[in-house]
Amino acid sequence: MDRNTIFPRSIRYLLAVAEHHSFTRAAEALYVSQPTLSQQIKQLEDLLDVQLLDRSGRSVRLTAAGEVYLHHARRALVELDAAKRAIHELHDLSRGSIRLGMTPITDYLATTLLEQFNARYPGITVSTLEMPQDSMKDALSEDIVDMGIAFSSTLSTEESSEEIDSHILFTETLNLIVGNGHPLAGEKRPLSKHVLEQEPLVLFNTDYALRRHIDLYCLEHGIKPPIAIEATSLSVIIEIVRLGRLATILPAPIACAQHGLHSIALLPELPHHTISLICRKGSHKSPACQAFSEMAAEWTVARCRTKPTNHRFRPCPLADVCAHNDSNCDCAENPEPEDEKNPD
Repeated sequence: MDRNTIFPRSIRYLLAVAEHHSFTRAAEALYVSQPTLSQQIKQLEDLLDVQLLDRSGRSVRLTAAGEVYLHHARRALVELDAAKRAIHELHDLSRGSIRLGMTPITDYLATTLLEQFNARYPGITVSTLEMPQDSMKDALSEDIVDMGIAFSSTLSTEESSEEIDSHILFTETLNLIVGNGHPLAGEKRPLSKHVLEQEPLVLFNTDYALRRHIDLYCLEHGIKPPIAIEATSLSVIIEIVRLGRLATILPAPIACAQHGLHSIALLPELPHHTISLICRKGSHKSPACQAFSEMAAEWTVARCRTKPTNHRFRPCPLADVCAHNDSNCDCAENPEPEDEKNPD
């Protein structure tokens, strides 16, 4: 029996006596004195108010009550050993779990990160919960999720410093997205902001941070876009736009990863949005969460290395999906220098 097992001393002593049928031999095996061992077992019997050992013969035997008690004690010992192994497995990352809050947009933009994490740590289960940006902070504080991938720019400085730890992953520019059957699908140069007043749009509803970015842009530039449909599902928005009549506003990499979509830049440029990994400040981070944070940092560095420095288009974070084989993907087009942008 492991002398380091986390188990009440009196029960370990009883197990040893039952195994050796002798107080003397049990004391020798445990490296304790016989009076100490006898005293501990007597205290256990007094606590249970029952005799556990029959001491009347030449060898010590368990009583019927002792047999029943040790049956359950051995089962408890097995569970304690299993718990010890489980803790070691958590720390060597062969098992574990992460609850990750995501918005519909970050679901798409961080898919390669999730896939790469699973490839490195297949024993760790990642559960994603899709929710609006405003719900994510509450989900963190109520321990519904362990971490979130969110629009960090929508978090106030006070929230970010006092309640939320935020680590930037990447930044993208929003573009006008149309289906291949849309009249604007052939446009390769940026269009004026006023195109938003002429094209009916399908957008997220106002519960979503992306929509608030768009509304702020329109307000600042005096634009009143015709919003035909409001939705809560990115898949629904994409399918409607793919049909060809309505347009939307999304990060360009999403169009890159989808067949049948075309991305068009606007002037002035639509707002940048920053995607960040967030967690509750001061909360305990499991080994699995720490590993995810470290891999997210690696993924960000690798992604930044692929970014071009001489043109306005950003590389697609889902390039392993797109692979630049779609002629409608902006990543496949020749970049347009900054000084050749169309005037407003």
